[in-house]
Amino acid sequence: MSADSSREADAFPEPPGSPESTWIRHSSYYVARGETPGRPTTDVDESQLRRGYWGWLRVGPSTLLALLIRGYRKVISPLYGQVCSFYPSCSAYGLEAVTAHGVIRGVPLTAWRVLRCNPFTGGGVDPVPATARIWPQGAVPTIIETNHPPIPRGDDD
Repeated sequence: MSADSSREADAFPEPPGSPESTWIRHSSYYVARGETPGRPTTDVDESQLRRGYWGWLRVGPSTLLALLIRGYRKVISPLYGQVCSFYPSCSAYGLEAVTAHGVIRGVPLTAWRVLRCNPFTGGGVDPVPATARIWPQGAVPTIIETNHPPIPRGDDD
């Protein structure tokens, strides 16, 4: 192995599997009515891996914040009951935003959502914006799958 190839390996550690393995994109959960969200794909090139697969340095802060949000969801949220007028709820939105976008973009998205969640708004479905984040198949956080359930095709379609 040459010195150049060892520096490349150190700069971008190989994620689980290879580019030919099966990956799931965050954006693949945004599908039309009647389609299955979260379909795996194998057409991931190296530039998409560099941008979408996070190393431990980027995952660390978002994991800590996600643990705090999960604690809130377990301890404090049940005391209030279902009061959020949006789907997903503000805490589920925040958990997905921090998990998919990271701390730097996820915190402002969550703060803006909490500010909009008040009795004077109509509520409704307000999904987290799609991102380039990808996960190996089987490693997608459950909050992503929970916030994007399959919606059956209705009679009006």
